[in-house]
This record gives sequence, structure tokens and C-alpha cells, in this order.
Amino acid sequence: MKTVDFAMEKPMATHSSETSPQVYARIGGVLYLIIIAAGVFGEFFARDGLIVSGDATATANHIAASPLLWRIGIAGDLLMHVCDVPLMLIFFVLLRPVNRNLALLALLFTLTQSAVLVASKLNMLTPLFLSSDASYLKAFTPEQLNALSYVSIRMDAFGFGFGLIFFGCACLVLGYLIVKSGYFPKILGVMMQIAGICYLTNSFALILSPAFAKMIFPAVLLPSFIAELSLCLWLLFKGVDVARWHEANARTVAAI
Repeated sequence: MKTVDFAMEKPMATHSSETSPQVYARIGGVLYLIIIAAGVFGEFFARDGLIVSGDATATANHIAASPLLWRIGIAGDLLMHVCDVPLMLIFFVLLRPVNRNLALLALLFTLTQSAVLVASKLNMLTPLFLSSDASYLKAFTPEQLNALSYVSIRMDAFGFGFGLIFFGCACLVLGYLIVKSGYFPKILGVMMQIAGICYLTNSFALILSPAFAKMIFPAVLLPSFIAELSLCLWLLFKGVDVARWHEANARTVAAI
């Protein structure tokens, strides 16, 4: 009789020791909020006032006058990509009951995006090196240094576009999983899929037709911002339908 009682109690103990999906959702919401805030700060506060479109000399002078702000922008971007990693693990945990392989695919797409964007950030250090008074830079004229600095900034912009190709694919997969989940609102999934299409449109336009990309930017990314912010706030304040998540998770475990 004692053996039967022990066998019945063991699964209950195991279940009680599991972290609630609601906890994962809340942590994911916080991480997503950090990512959005860091991205907005880097783009519109750290860099927007320093980069003068088409003017390499003015841009170089601004960066040389505010190197700390430029460095803070880079640090913020790196923080954003650090947060990407645990956030995608959380999405994997929350969405694997729907389809484990697709949840893993979304994680891999996002990790690839983060790797590309982190590597691209090395370009943003180049203007700082070129604005120093190192003796080896005397081989170049000021105009040449300014041009090289501006080219490195343009390279980062294209690197950002390359990375978003992978993130756009991740958004399409995540959106599908959210729609099918039953424990997230379907509208969030549809919005994330639209976000993925917008990211892909922007990135491939940047590669294939820069003039067209300039025409549609930044409006083309507005749906993406709305979708990601909506998902972030839902994770923070609503989370998942825990009962339905456990039902879906139980079905997945039973099928293994």
C-alpha cells in the first residue's frame, strides 16, 4: 500500500516543482521590453542625432564630439542581443506544445539573426578608431577617414537588414505557432506574421532596390513595431492561458 501511495505522489511532486508557464511569460515580457527600449534608444537617441545622411564629414565630427553617446548606443544594441537569447528559449518553452520542431526552428532563426547583428556591430566601432589621433592614421587625409567612417556606418545598416531576414522568418514561424496554440490570442499570431512579411520586404528591398527601400522606410516597419510591442505587453500583463497550456503540453508528452 505504501508503494502505491509513493507512486501516486511522485508525479504530483514533479509537477509542483515545474516552473509555471506564466512565470516564463512574465520574464519574457520583461526581456522583450528591454529589447524594444534598447532598440529605440540606440536608433533614435544614440545615433539619429549624430548621423547626417549623405554627409560623411558632419557625421564624423558629431561622433568625435560625442564618443560616449555613440558607445552607449553600441552597448545598448549588444544588451538587446543578449536578451534575445533567453527570450527565444522562453518562446521555445511556451510554444513547443504546439509543434516542437517549429518552435526550435524559430529559435534557430533568431539565434542566427543575433549572431549576424552582433558581428555587424563591429562596423560601428570603426568611426571611433578613425576619429582617434593614432599615428598610423596619418597615412590618410581627413576626408578619406571621414569617408571610411561613413562607409562603415552604411555597412552596419546593411548588416542590420541581413539579420532581419532571419528574424522575419522567425516571426512567420512564431506567428503560426501563436495562432495554433489556443492559449495566446490568434490576433497576436497574425500580427507577428505581418511583422515577418514587413521585415522581409524591407530587407530584400534594401538589397535589391535601395531607392525603393528608402521610399518605404520607416513606414514598412511600423506594423512590426506594433506587433512586437503588443506581444511584449501581452506577455507582461496577461501571459498565457495556463490551463490550456498544460492541456497542450500533456498531449505533447503523451504523444512522445
